[in-house]
Amino acid sequence: MKHLYFLFILISTTLSAQILSERDRATLKDELIAERFNTVLPMLMDRTEIDMWLVISREYNEDPVMRTMLPAKWLNARRRTILVFYRNKAENRIDKLAVARYDVGENIVSAWDKEKQPDQWARLVELIEERNPNKIGINISENFGIADGMVHTDLEELKEALPQKWEDKLVSAEKLAIGWIETRTAREMELYNTLVEITHGIIDEAFSSKVITPGTTTTDDVVWWMRQKVTDLGLETWFHPTIDAQRSDEALKSHIYSFSKGEKDKVIIPGDLLHCDFGITYIGLNTDCQQHAYVLKEGEKEVPAFLKDAFAKGNRIQDIFTGNFKTGKTGNEILLKSLSEGKAEGMRPSIYTHPLGTYGHSAGPTIGLWDSQGGVPGTGDYPLYENTVYAIELNTTVTLTEWSKDIRIMLEEAGFYGENGFRYVNGRQEAIKPISW
Repeated sequence: MKHLYFLFILISTTLSAQILSERDRATLKDELIAERFNTVLPMLMDRTEIDMWLVISREYNEDPVMRTMLPAKWLNARRRTILVFYRNKAENRIDKLAVARYDVGENIVSAWDKEKQPDQWARLVELIEERNPNKIGINISENFGIADGMVHTDLEELKEALPQKWEDKLVSAEKLAIGWIETRTAREMELYNTLVEITHGIIDEAFSSKVITPGTTTTDDVVWWMRQKVTDLGLETWFHPTIDAQRSDEALKSHIYSFSKGEKDKVIIPGDLLHCDFGITYIGLNTDCQQHAYVLKEGEKEVPAFLKDAFAKGNRIQDIFTGNFKTGKTGNEILLKSLSEGKAEGMRPSIYTHPLGTYGHSAGPTIGLWDSQGGVPGTGDYPLYENTVYAIELNTTVTLTEWSKDIRIMLEEAGFYGENGFRYVNGRQEAIKPISW
């Protein structure tokens, strides 16, 4: 037990050492945003053939895209903030302007002197006239909420201010907004590796005798321990974690019950197959992870072989699924092919993977929903691009003869898709964690 105590002290110390101070976080955040403006944004504007992008918001009602563009010292927009991005491909130039009283950090320069031009909208029109764009993208989208950030009032006032020739050039910036949200840089992926490592470390500690005393500790106790741990580390969760238990004497709940009702608080006992769903936020990125642990019964030294075999089926579904990641394939195409191949091997898979990154449920191709296994119209029709991250979220139902019932192996890990194909950001769980006591 002394060995375990020092092990958990080491885990906690290592986690704390990986987390930057607030000042250093702010510095890194601003550096990452600057790099994205200068490399990712020009590439995306060229790819989508939008040479001017307007991102417009008022304070406390920010467009989700604008939230990802604000510098570390700006926790919100100010008054009405109008960002103007203009791409001159011929000159390989990108203008980053704010029709606002202030520079937006060091990346976006204020282009409005209210004393010279009192009307903010009129100044926007002047900037448009000076640059003569072919397409003016605005954030309106039927299918992607994150790309639909322009509110009704701003849209109406924009149209009222624009001469007809410019209003005629307004187009949806849906693909540009999604690309901005989903695309990761190499430096962001270095940060992501650390973030997932921290996530795994917290789960390892939660699924241990340090936190769990069978017969005493409840699933809700573990949930709140995780919440407190995140707070103590100076981090945040983007959703409330869950801990649930599957047992030999309890029938498997339906998908509808499990996903919409959730599990009730239970006292954890020996023989429980535990499952967590947990994610954190750090310097503008998010994780989302589901793993399993087993509480050893008296006399058991390791996880029973039948549970190991069941877990291996979950890993196999992951391999089938991620093996189908191909640039240009839509989320629905990847989903249906993967489900078909998994079923052909005699398994019962369900896949509900989502983009992960700047937001937890981020923008990009939806690859199934737990209640839409035949495909997802709209968001599922979006194609897979390189340099994107996904929560590889899925499950497979397995019949256990030893328990005379079905169980569900539910897994989720952050995965990166790039020019060299797919990889897990920081590995994946390949064996159920044993909890001894």
